[in-house]
Amino acid sequence: MCITKNIKLDSLEITEKFGEKLGSLLQAGDVICLNGELGAGKTTLTKNIAKGMGIEDYVTSPTFSIINEYYGKLNLYHFDTYRLEDVEEVSYLGFDEYFYGDGVCVIEWADRIAAFLPEEYLEINISDDRSAELIANGDRFKNLLENI
Repeated sequence: MCITKNIKLDSLEITEKFGEKLGSLLQAGDVICLNGELGAGKTTLTKNIAKGMGIEDYVTSPTFSIINEYYGKLNLYHFDTYRLEDVEEVSYLGFDEYFYGDGVCVIEWADRIAAFLPEEYLEINISDDRSAELIANGDRFKNLLENI
């Protein structure tokens, strides 16, 4: 059973605060799935999640590299699946090693690889009007939503 929460990310300041709060609550093995059109704010949100995790590196979209890795007390693995030509590439690229590893995964365009996601993850769907639907899949993320 999924739990849903809706929030507004209608300013950069609100997006930053939300991302930092979320990042501060994440644990090893957490998977955050971001969906939304180009320019919706997925990478901006990821930058602030990283900041909340204590990562000081400059976070950029991994559009052409598919995965960027950032190291800190807790590592961040930032995926962008927009350019995957065949979703079956997920199997060959070893995404599951990241999903079940010792860091946090943030996946932009996660809806493109839905069949390969772990059972538990937090899905964030950002609309053009900057509203965000948060969907908790699994007990870990139901508890996390209560703290946001």
